[in-house]
Amino acid sequence: MKKGELKIFYGSSGDQFARRMSRYMHVDTGMTSVFRFTEGNTFVKVNEPIREQDFFFVHPIGLDPNNEFMELIFWIDAAKRASARSVTIIMPYFSYAKADKKDEPRVSIRGRVCADMLEMVGADRIITMDLHSPQVQGFFTKPVDHLYAMPLLAQRIEQLNLEDLVVVSPDAGFVADARRYANRLGTGLVIGNKFRSGHDENAEIMEIIGDVKGKNCLIVDDFSITGGTLCHIAERLKDEGANRIFASLSHILLNEQGVKRLEESPIELLISTDSVYNPAVINSEKIELISVAPLFAEAVMRIVNRESLGNLFDKIPETVFEQSLLLTKVE
Repeated sequence: MKKGELKIFYGSSGDQFARRMSRYMHVDTGMTSVFRFTEGNTFVKVNEPIREQDFFFVHPIGLDPNNEFMELIFWIDAAKRASARSVTIIMPYFSYAKADKKDEPRVSIRGRVCADMLEMVGADRIITMDLHSPQVQGFFTKPVDHLYAMPLLAQRIEQLNLEDLVVVSPDAGFVADARRYANRLGTGLVIGNKFRSGHDENAEIMEIIGDVKGKNCLIVDDFSITGGTLCHIAERLKDEGANRIFASLSHILLNEQGVKRLEESPIELLISTDSVYNPAVINSEKIELISVAPLFAEAVMRIVNRESLGNLFDKIPETVFEQSLLLTKVE
């Protein structure tokens, strides 16, 4: 990718991620401005011409989803009104993907509403990672490139050289993803039986299905906010005789209380990604972040060059992994 061929633009939630992408690609970041008035009204502006250009815009929907989503809508509108040739949204984390079904009366399928809004205002393509449910891609009529953090996270786990390792799915809903971890790492699979009685973020681990006695355990999940499920299942694993306990998350949204809970738990190390900028996790000795910005950068370069993204789903180029470990330490 030659410098000057494209730029990576970003909104208020995508600054660091966009800079990591551009550093990997050896391109510039675009100039943008965002301002939030005291009553909450948001103003956005692209500070350079983008007429007839492909507009690549980084903006995770993470820790402040309502404001971040509305800001993204305004960015897409601004790009379209500036006559951008195409608008590609790089959304490493899409919070409303959790709202993917109507499983009780009189509720909104919020993920579908958000998809409709993004397309209606003018998004031409979405690049995202580890949606809560893969079928959320079907909410969109425009192309969705759905990347996976598992190959990068599993490669980092392999570097720990853990013997007698088993992968632990926190519930039945994550079994298919956990099995991909287990197949990649060549381990067995254990399942937690989780029960959630309401819409709060508290869940109870009823039982552990599988043998963990004397084994090292890797708990895998797509995200965590309070750390409740992770820590509860870690405690149950210890009760069942597990040896060392590790965890891996695609997205880390832990709040300060969740970080404290993790620090006090039997989990030795939690490995996650920088899909969301989260100040609460930066100084924890139990949390290690690897950057998925190079993975998204590779996807963008292949889109620009009209190449297939297929092998990014299971075999990650070594340069991507090397830079993934490095870029979260260099700013």
